[in-house]
Amino acid sequence: MKKIPSGLIGAAVVLTATLPLATGAHAQASQGVSKDEIVLGSIQDLSGPIAGFGKQVRLGMMLRVDEANEQGGLNGRKIKLIVEDSKYDPRNAVLAAQKLVNQDKIFAMIGHIGTAQNMAAMPVQFQKNVINFFPVTAAREMYEPFHKLKYSFAATYYDQMRVAVPMLAKEKGSKKICAMYQDDEFGLEVKRGAEDGLKAAGMAMAAETTYKRGATDFASQMQKLASEQCDMVVLGTIIRETIGAIATARRLNFNPTFIGSSAAYTDLIHKLGGPAMNGLYATMTVQHPYLDSASQPIRFWATKYQTKFNEEPTVFSVYGYSAMDAFIRAATKAGNNLTTDSFIKAMDTMTIPPDIFGSAEMTFSPTKRLGSNATRMSQLVDNRWKVTTEYMNTNASK
Repeated sequence: MKKIPSGLIGAAVVLTATLPLATGAHAQASQGVSKDEIVLGSIQDLSGPIAGFGKQVRLGMMLRVDEANEQGGLNGRKIKLIVEDSKYDPRNAVLAAQKLVNQDKIFAMIGHIGTAQNMAAMPVQFQKNVINFFPVTAAREMYEPFHKLKYSFAATYYDQMRVAVPMLAKEKGSKKICAMYQDDEFGLEVKRGAEDGLKAAGMAMAAETTYKRGATDFASQMQKLASEQCDMVVLGTIIRETIGAIATARRLNFNPTFIGSSAAYTDLIHKLGGPAMNGLYATMTVQHPYLDSASQPIRFWATKYQTKFNEEPTVFSVYGYSAMDAFIRAATKAGNNLTTDSFIKAMDTMTIPPDIFGSAEMTFSPTKRLGSNATRMSQLVDNRWKVTTEYMNTNASK
């Protein structure tokens, strides 16, 4: 989810910026690595408002872990993955991080979902020299300010919207571009990106409205935007808010062009929202792994996933699988003496090639902690995501 929210930002940023990387004896004895095992942790929403995403990320990671362990593990060590439930609440994320870091003694945190949740948990991890690897959020804070223990894979929500919104607005001839967004850091990043992109293109945001995290009623927001006669609406929404907002707009006979970020790029939108969702645009990178995909490698992978878990894979399954695959690549490259320092050294010269799902190439360096800042767009057509653009490089990675 290439972000997601909050008030803990100030403290988190200060801590992440200033906590040093452990050196000396600590670097030689990184926790979570034994002769036979590497212990990894992940925090997902397994029972809250984006549990649909969290469960899929978890299964994707599990598939890659099982593949690696069946092949003998990483340099002879089996991977043990421990997943905790944040319920999409930053306070629960802190408790989960404390358990994983201090009790389970994980080596690294992989694919933690949610912006506010990551920002709350990172200080807990960094105090114990635990890497935050490929969080499932496209927040800038996942790689800024620079910290040796941060690695991110997704073009930010801000940059996604900054390049996509003005491009789509021009293509559609939109005259009045508006926004509805979640009242937190995730939503603000979507709105800020759209605003700045429009401003650079000589346009402006005409109206905006917000909702509280967990809201289920969007009647007042859609009525406001309809009354403003908005012909494009930027959505800083995730699953049910995307569905709720568009369904409400359709009932009001309000039919602007809707565009969401990668947080709204999921099969759950059309599976739960039905035909009313058709026409929605969303920024994305990897294509949805449909079982009947035209790509044979994707069909093979999707069938393997379905056979193992008895459900169809999704984009978030791919995020989990790919995050774990990237970790495995780097840990393997780090060699037998796996420590936090050797892992960082491996990542600092890492190039991850495009995969079967169409992701962009990722590169890292001692000063670059965002793998790729490229994004593209898909649209829901006949209850199926169809890629509509090539990659647009945001030219904003650090």
